[in-house]
Amino acid sequence: MDKVGPLLCYIIDKQRSGARVEICESTVDNMAALDTNYYLTLGSNKTLDGNNVYHKLVKIARVRGKHQSELPLNALISAHLGDSTLCMLAELMLLKDFNLLILAIKDDLISKTLERCTIFLFLAEDFITAIRHKLRELRRTTRRQPHRCALEVYSQERPTRHDVLPSLEYFSEKVDVNYWVLYVPEVEDFPLVDGFSFVESNPMTLVGLRMTTAGGCHTTTTSTVRQFTECLAAYFNGREKSSRELPWEVVCERHADRVPIGDWQRCDVVNSNNVSDDESREMATFWEEKVRQYQVSISPGDFGRDEALRSVE
Repeated sequence: MDKVGPLLCYIIDKQRSGARVEICESTVDNMAALDTNYYLTLGSNKTLDGNNVYHKLVKIARVRGKHQSELPLNALISAHLGDSTLCMLAELMLLKDFNLLILAIKDDLISKTLERCTIFLFLAEDFITAIRHKLRELRRTTRRQPHRCALEVYSQERPTRHDVLPSLEYFSEKVDVNYWVLYVPEVEDFPLVDGFSFVESNPMTLVGLRMTTAGGCHTTTTSTVRQFTECLAAYFNGREKSSRELPWEVVCERHADRVPIGDWQRCDVVNSNNVSDDESREMATFWEEKVRQYQVSISPGDFGRDEALRSVE
C-alpha cells in the first residue's frame, strides 16, 4: 500500500497486489506526451473517467479548507508513484503546464513529498536564468571570502536530465557519476538533501538542493553528513573515500512568502553509536571548511506563474 496507495480489501492478496504494482509502474514507464493532459486534473475536483487506465495513479482526497469546509480533490495516489510520475511529467510536459501542475498540488495532503517536486524546476533553463542572481551565500564568518555558487557560474550548463535513485534496499549495481544529471532520491528520509548533481568544474563540485517542505528543512548533524557520504559510496563508483575531498555547495530553496534563513547552518555534533567522537569532530570540521551554503527565495515570477495563471483564468 505504501507503493500503490489505498486499495480495496478484496484485491489485497499476493497475486493481485503484485499485478497492481506492475500495472501502475508500467503505466508510468509507458507514459507519452499526449497522456500528460490527463494529469492536469490533479489538484482540482474535476471528474475523472474511471475507465481510463491512468485513474490507477490518482486518488480522491478530502481537503479541509476555511470554516471547516471540505472539498474532494484529485491527488497522486502514493508517494512512491507520485515521485516517479512527476519525474516523467517533468520530462514530457511543457514547462508552463508543469509549473501550473506543481502550483495546483503543492498543498496536497502529502505535501512533504509533493512540495519536493519543485526540485524538477532546476532542470528548466528559464527557471535557472530567473534565480541565478538571487542566490545568496550564507557565510560562516564575515572573514571568509565570498564564493559564487556553481549554479550561477555554470548556469548555461545546468542539469539537463534527472535520474531517480531508488531505495538502497532495491539498488544492486553501482553506477558511474555523470555530470549535470539531477539525482533525485526516491525515499523521503534521504539524509541531508532532496537532490544533488555533480558539476564539471576543477575540481568537481557536488551541489546539493534542499527544498522547503511542510516538515521544515533538513537537519544537519555529523550523523546525517556521514549517512549522505555512505549513500554516495553505495550508489556511485569511486565515491568510497573521495566524497569529502570534493567541494560541496548546499542550496536551500525557500518560497518568498516564508521566513528566510538568515545564518549559516552549522553541523551539530551529536552522540551516535555509528559515529565516534573523533569522526564527529572530523565531520564537523569538514562541514565548516569545505561546504558552502546558499539560499534562494523563489517567487511566483520564477515559475512563470503570473502569465500562466492569467491564461487559465
